[in-house]
Amino acid sequence: MPTIMLDAGHGGWHNGASYEGRNEKDDVLALTLAVGDILNNADIDVRYTRSDDSYISPRERANRANEQGVDYFVSIHRNSSPYPGQYSGVESLIYNRRCVAETLAENINRNLGSVGFINQGIAERPGLIVLNSTNMPAVLVEVGFINTPADNYTFDTKFNAIAQAIADGILETVDA
Repeated sequence: MPTIMLDAGHGGWHNGASYEGRNEKDDVLALTLAVGDILNNADIDVRYTRSDDSYISPRERANRANEQGVDYFVSIHRNSSPYPGQYSGVESLIYNRRCVAETLAENINRNLGSVGFINQGIAERPGLIVLNSTNMPAVLVEVGFINTPADNYTFDTKFNAIAQAIADGILETVDA
């Protein structure tokens, strides 16, 4: 049975991106826990970097995944842009292409696209600690732009479908 570390970005004093009173840390914690419930029900061993509103540094998040020897690491975030409504959609970040992380990111993005998000694709971000310091395939998924009203509408009205889409992307990868 594979083990998945789910990472709800930011937390505690670090709100992440904010827009009109909405904080990234709150959206991603709720979503991460929902994804975890779905995976648990599919007999996946799920671990969390945080399950409450606490701050954990990126280095500590990577260290926890490494120490627990998990098989996959998925960090969940919301994106933001300089101007409200400037961009829309989902994007996944990985350390480098041509690896299992790329397949995981593709599966997650494809499933989120079927929920109604624009698929902005996959980008290499080798400078992110949660991607370059984990010993397992790691993906950071940006679930819509928090400062784009259409993405927030999709996030709010299709929340359960979004959680299912992320879980399905993970399951397609670990069952392959």
